Amino acid sequence: MIKLFLMAGSLFCMLSVVLGAFAAHGLKSRVSEYAIGVFKTAAEYQMVHGLALIAVAILIKWGLNLTAAGWFFIAGTLLFSGSLYLLAITGWKWLGPITPLGGLCFIAGWLVILVQVARFKF
Repeated sequence: MIKLFLMAGSLFCMLSVVLGAFAAHGLKSRVSEYAIGVFKTAAEYQMVHGLALIAVAILIKWGLNLTAAGWFFIAGTLLFSGSLYLLAITGWKWLGPITPLGGLCFIAGWLVILVQVARFKF
């Protein structure tokens, strides 16, 4: 799991930079300012949770049981950021209900970290 979470976190962070640059430079003439804001929000949350995945991998190496948090962050990134990227580019409103599911995954991942750190004997 450690290698998978490190690689996924690194990939999410790298793609966040690429997609953020795309939003800033490639989308301006194609979509509304609102859609660009939605796209940038997706990139921001993707970066934060990519970094969180890297931290989860390090904390697992230290002995904390955070595998569930890692999976929640991966699912959250795909559902939350993925749905926002598609919504911004396509305007498909039916994607709207998917975004909160990703947010719930993010919350669950952070809750797993909170509980596991509270239980861990330092």
